[in-house]
Amino acid sequence: MKAIIAGIAAIIVVSAAAWYGLNQAGFSSQELNSGDNVRLD
Repeated sequence: MKAIIAGIAAIIVVSAAAWYGLNQAGFSSQELNSGDNVRLD
């Protein structure tokens, strides 16, 4: 049971760090898939 909880906790930490790191690096889908002719609100 401890291994399952540790694995779930590791998944949460890794996914949160990846989300934050990719957004800070400018790799969001909004920034990558929009051009100059696309108007985003």
